[in-house]
Amino acid sequence: MSGHSKWSTIKRKKAAIDAKRGKIFTKLIKEITVAARNGGGDPDGNPRLRLAVDNAKAANMPADNIDRAIKKATGELEGVSYSEMTYEGYAPGGVAVMIESVTDNKNRTVAEIRHAFSKHGGSMAESGAVSYGFNRKGVITLPAQDKTEDDIMEIVLDAGADDISTEEEYFEITTSLETFESVRKALINAGLEIENASLQWVAQNMIEVKGEESERIMKLIDMLEDNDDVQNVYTNADFVEEEQQIK
Repeated sequence: MSGHSKWSTIKRKKAAIDAKRGKIFTKLIKEITVAARNGGGDPDGNPRLRLAVDNAKAANMPADNIDRAIKKATGELEGVSYSEMTYEGYAPGGVAVMIESVTDNKNRTVAEIRHAFSKHGGSMAESGAVSYGFNRKGVITLPAQDKTEDDIMEIVLDAGADDISTEEEYFEITTSLETFESVRKALINAGLEIENASLQWVAQNMIEVKGEESERIMKLIDMLEDNDDVQNVYTNADFVEEEQQIK
């Protein structure tokens, strides 16, 4: 099984900071709303919604907030109409960046994303210019919970997982789109606590970055992720120095 990239560690710590700030609720509500609008308001018949609801519960979102987001999406309550958009670009050093957004104003969002790239020495790219270097994968993270990597491997490999990596006190499991739900269920049935489970863009090849270039890329990513319309940011940057300070 593979080792762990520093980018994965940084993402996990940034997610923890977002959770403390309460910012994670905004992103989760948008995901619930879009999932319910596209696939219906019943989690049992809508796998994307079921996943969004499970992640919201794991983040301790109140049940009323979840129900309200679903009702707004299905028209039972008045709500905002969101659109999903994916943007591509290059950070300093030719590092690839993909951005998933959910917005009620496409013009505002693209202008703000373009400004972020410009401010930090990057540039936006045409659709397909960057995404060819990424694969859509399922990614599941969970605390060690007194389990060894062999213990987790025994559970997830039988369920169809592609890979497992370890870092500090948690595991990250990668799956295909087809086996994502079966691996997630196998972990739940084993009584394990899942920290996060989502479909992500995973880079096929990483580019090592360090020093000033590393700092510039992190500032770009920070600015993008601070945008309320941005749901997720993905990159093929492999930060090889000591961990960057995350503000």
